[in-house]
Amino acid sequence: MAKQSKDLKCSFCGSGKQESMMLIAGIDAHICEKCIQQASTIITEETSAKNNANLNASIKLAKPKDIKAHLDQYVIGQDEAKKILAVAVYNHYKRLAQKSSADEVEIEKSNMIMIGETGTGKTLLARTIAKTLQVPFCIVDATVLTEAGYVGEDVESILTRLLQAADYNVAAAERGIVYIDEIDKVARKSDNPSITRDVSGEGVQQALLKILEGTMVNVPPQGGRKHPDQKMIAINTSNILFICGGAFDGIDKKIARRMQTQAIGYAIEKEQIAFDKENLLKYVTPQDLKSFGLIPELIGRLPVLTHLNPLDQTTLRAILTEPKNSLVKQYQKLFEYEQIDLSFDSDVLDFVVEKAMTYKLGARGLRSILEAIMIDAMFDLPSEKNVKTLNIDLDYALEKFNKSEITKMKVA
Repeated sequence: MAKQSKDLKCSFCGSGKQESMMLIAGIDAHICEKCIQQASTIITEETSAKNNANLNASIKLAKPKDIKAHLDQYVIGQDEAKKILAVAVYNHYKRLAQKSSADEVEIEKSNMIMIGETGTGKTLLARTIAKTLQVPFCIVDATVLTEAGYVGEDVESILTRLLQAADYNVAAAERGIVYIDEIDKVARKSDNPSITRDVSGEGVQQALLKILEGTMVNVPPQGGRKHPDQKMIAINTSNILFICGGAFDGIDKKIARRMQTQAIGYAIEKEQIAFDKENLLKYVTPQDLKSFGLIPELIGRLPVLTHLNPLDQTTLRAILTEPKNSLVKQYQKLFEYEQIDLSFDSDVLDFVVEKAMTYKLGARGLRSILEAIMIDAMFDLPSEKNVKTLNIDLDYALEKFNKSEITKMKVA
């Protein structure tokens, strides 16, 4: 005979029907809503702990030398920057792996800032390091950011991009890498006090402070402006590695002024400064960033500072052929899909490098010049069934290059 309703009890806590809002029946047992909530909490905590352990295990953390060796396969030169980046990333993810330790010593984040001319490989370094570690990675352009309430994007949109890169897996996003490009474009517009707000300069820097340091941020999942009725996703930025990059055009003049000031009265030191005048970025200090327009609070949250050297002809020549994803290999792969064997004469590559140096476009300029030379072949040959080989010699390269619009560019 079935039990009467008033005699039913929760099989876990023993609460009766009268003491519970809801009593769910099983085959031979019952459970109340309180026990369901408690079981749900336990499952969530256990699952979260296992997921965190799995995420830490999934990060392929190599030693700094191995990280640099992997970077060497994709990025030519910039050995100092690669070494500093490898150490910063290694220390950051080692910090995450040991976060549960009872040790009282708390290791701070290794957020870093890279300074270098356009086309020297800042973005490529950040993208390659994220691919090496297999963690969520996104690139954000600082030029579109404004202070909250003004036309543009809120600083929180940075985390929306990272969340999207992690397929909305919050735990994975909280171990990702964010590369903030063009950070120099949010420098103070003026050192003098103004009655107008610097909403795309100092205002953005102030908004970045807490995110860089580590805090809980409510992020709109689809991006855009926040409004009261929108559902938010909470993200903890304490374990997100932020890498900032910028050209900082004109900072070399500030470095030169500072170094000349320090060298007054010392002829030997003046000679040393003049010796490497072509690469003053190697002497950059936080003091120079402050004089450029970054606020001290932001500089303090980017403790690792490195520079990228200008690319010379030897480096540009190597970039064309040596990396795993070199431009020559990319074009050869494109023509391979058409069953065409593509080759370049050595003097053609020297010509491309010479023009890239003339126009001062960096590594990106190599692609523009090669594209101008190859565009007709890429347009015509897919329709030609009998062509099986294509060799680009200097005469062909000169003919196609001289017909292109790139020749109308003003030499810098």
